[in-house]
Amino acid sequence: MADNNKGTRINEQIRVREVRLIDDEGNQKGIVPTLEALKMAKERELDLVEVAPTANPPVCKILDFGKYRFEQEKKLRDSKKNQKVLKLKEIRMQPKIGSGDLDTKAKHVQEFLDAGDKVKVTIRFRGRELAHTELGYDVLKEVTNRLTSAYVIEKPAAMEGKFMSMTLSAKAKS
Repeated sequence: MADNNKGTRINEQIRVREVRLIDDEGNQKGIVPTLEALKMAKERELDLVEVAPTANPPVCKILDFGKYRFEQEKKLRDSKKNQKVLKLKEIRMQPKIGSGDLDTKAKHVQEFLDAGDKVKVTIRFRGRELAHTELGYDVLKEVTNRLTSAYVIEKPAAMEGKFMSMTLSAKAKS
């Protein structure tokens, strides 16, 4: 049972001499010997659950452990449901990209932004292309010109070795 309850000690697993006890109605019973607290829990056909193990003495509650664990898992599920995981998508291209290809790449950037993701647009320079980094700036500017919805440039175009990149994100809906 110890591996099932994820570190929460219950009943006989609590090995301290005394605990601060809260009964099944939520009333403070004060500091009580652990054996007496266990006896009170058994009389009510409930479990003694350690809710604050780091306190001195540890805080224990008398409650139905199965119900308690279900409530904790429900809270965890609900909190995960409300989280928005931000993804960083990357679109790569070269400075000598054709107009049709640029349209397609810009459309993909637009789709990612509409989905609420961040997009890193990267231009890869090879060989002599590194001497003409202004072409990369022009391509990145053209990508932003072709976007239809509102966006924010989080990181403007900058060189990183043989790559030039900028990061875009969707403008927050107000």
